[in-house]
Amino acid sequence: MIYLFCTLGFIGGFILGQMVLAVLLHGKTRDELLENKSLRWYGLLNWIFAIGGASSSMIVYQQFFLS
Repeated sequence: MIYLFCTLGFIGGFILGQMVLAVLLHGKTRDELLENKSLRWYGLLNWIFAIGGASSSMIVYQQFFLS
């Protein structure tokens, strides 16, 4: 059951990260996204959200379902 919660949290965090990136990179052109090397760090932000979602769902599972 913990695997299900972590997987759903990871997917939810990944989707949340994609939404944040869509807002942050809204005004950028396609060429600017492909050529600007400093924008590569924004991809790491998405993975941080995904890992945070998995971690938070694991904490919620431990707090509320393992009593």
